[in-house]
Amino acid sequence: MIGTAKPGLDISITGLGCKVPDRVVTNEELSQYVDTSNEWIMERTGIRERRIAAKEEALSDLALPAARDALAQAGLTGADIDLIIVATVTPDMAFPSTGAIIADALGAKDAAAYDLSAGCTGFMYALAQAYGMLAGGLAQRALVIGGDVLSKILDWSDRSTLVLFGDGAGAVVLQAVPQQGFLAFELGADGAGGKSLWLPGSGSRFFEDPERFVKMNGREVFKFATRILVQSAEDILAKCDLSIDDVDVYIPHQANVRIIEHATRKLGVPSDRVVINVDRYGNTSSGSIPLALADALADGRLRPGQLVLMTGMGAGLTWGSALMRWTMEAAA
Repeated sequence: MIGTAKPGLDISITGLGCKVPDRVVTNEELSQYVDTSNEWIMERTGIRERRIAAKEEALSDLALPAARDALAQAGLTGADIDLIIVATVTPDMAFPSTGAIIADALGAKDAAAYDLSAGCTGFMYALAQAYGMLAGGLAQRALVIGGDVLSKILDWSDRSTLVLFGDGAGAVVLQAVPQQGFLAFELGADGAGGKSLWLPGSGSRFFEDPERFVKMNGREVFKFATRILVQSAEDILAKCDLSIDDVDVYIPHQANVRIIEHATRKLGVPSDRVVINVDRYGNTSSGSIPLALADALADGRLRPGQLVLMTGMGAGLTWGSALMRWTMEAAA
């Protein structure tokens, strides 16, 4: 599914915030749990450390500070927001939704609030949904949060998953702006690949003695990710009659440096236009792209007028891209 922005209505990101846990877990520390080393992890993933939530920390404990920072940057309060979407596969609990919990904490008393599950692509799906709600007149100001605490659903004796993931959350405010913002979205899913990355026993489907830990076929996920990052990017650019040469900042899902490097080579994106922070955070699932946006804004790589391409992919198997003209100035 692919579509361009509604003519005559410019919607963009006007506030951005992020939050990661305090605890830094290095590759050396992981070697206490599984047979691995810093060299082994760096060679295969490019990850050197990640943030891990404390026992008492849930998703909302990361999402709320990120949301408050995004609202402050946009010059808004919770009461100004009428739509909250939380993209996650690790909500505080099955219900009430983490969106509703956050709406209450922010004082967004009249906001529609809910969670969205699309794996690591969740933030891209949530951006597209929020844009559609604003463009359709159902909301005026949206708060979109992407975040996960995957450390709570990992098997800490499984090297194939333990070394990849980290915890974190990011939040953005979307509203109408005077200048061009979002240009297009491209979203898709291939449920046939669902068992390549899944959490059996986490819902109403019966499983015999499920472990309730993330299960991943790394080879299949790698093949999917390297293909779909390129395809989704090319499709959305073609829809807008643009090329990769027009892209100023490329923000791919931060899953693995090898996947990112493969995509950038195939697309022909110069390395200085690619945002990479997976080395410091690991794969934070729905938190990945907003955390990368925050890093790029903080270090001056995101400036008003630049063309920004974001592409995610993950469990489902799902994928999604967004193309936009950046409109926000960095915070002073």
